[in-house]
Amino acid sequence: MKSIVSCGGRAHNSDITPLSRSNEFNRLMNYFWNYFDGANTTSEAGNEWEPHLQIAENKDSVTVTAELPGVDEKDLDLQISADGYLSISGEKKNMSEVSDKDAYFSEITYGTFKRTIPLPWDLDYENAAAHYNNGVLTVSIPKSPDEKQKFKKIAIQSANN
Repeated sequence: MKSIVSCGGRAHNSDITPLSRSNEFNRLMNYFWNYFDGANTTSEAGNEWEPHLQIAENKDSVTVTAELPGVDEKDLDLQISADGYLSISGEKKNMSEVSDKDAYFSEITYGTFKRTIPLPWDLDYENAAAHYNNGVLTVSIPKSPDEKQKFKKIAIQSANN
C-alpha cells in the first residue's frame, strides 16, 4: 500500500522507486527532444498525445515497440537519421461524428504526434525493418559488426595473489 506524506502543503509519495524516477526522467527527455524537433504533440482538445514505447536490446539487434491504438498504418511516418535518432510520427484521426452535443463526453485523444528516440548503439540502419499489427509498431535494427564485438571479458584476479 502506498502512503502519501504531506510536507509544506505538497503531497509526496513515500514509495518513489528508481523506476518511477526513471519514467519521469524519460518523459522529461522526450519533451526536450520533441520540443527542439518542432513536434506538435497536442490534440484538438489540447491534451498531449504520444505513444508509449519499449526499447529492448539483445546481442544482435535493438527493437523499438510503440503502442499506436487507433492509428492507421498509412498515417505513420518512420525515419532514422544517420546520427542515430529514430523518429516516429503520425496522426490519430477522429472518425466519429456526435449528433447529440448535449450528451458528449470523451477521454480519447486525437491529433498529431512525434516521438524522437536517441539510439545509443552503433546500428546497421540500412537493414532496419518495421512491422505494424493491431496498433503496435515494431522496429528492429540490427547491430553493426563493430557493436557486437564491443564487449570483452575481464579476468578477475584473486586478492591472495
